[in-house]
Amino acid sequence: MSEERLAEAVPDEEYEGEAVLFTAEREVPVAVLLRGHFQPIDGRFHWYGRVAADDAVAELAGGRKTQVVLRTTRGEAVGSLSDPDPWNRYRITGVGRPPF
Repeated sequence: MSEERLAEAVPDEEYEGEAVLFTAEREVPVAVLLRGHFQPIDGRFHWYGRVAADDAVAELAGGRKTQVVLRTTRGEAVGSLSDPDPWNRYRITGVGRPPF
């Protein structure tokens, strides 16, 4: 594969901006900072980041691990919200094609 085609196949490594979190019951607009990298050990792209503190996100997650769909202007992907940090920002992680 040429370097040019490889660059097209590998997602961007960072995204900061607006997004929407979805569950079966709710939709919440959020601000996110996401990063990711290709992991050669398992051959998959791992993405992760933080969702800005927001009461609606805290209500959606309820302080526990929650499966969500995260949509940005560049795409969408399934991810997991984990426990909030001391500033009430939830960590989000996913594997595979990222939402950015």
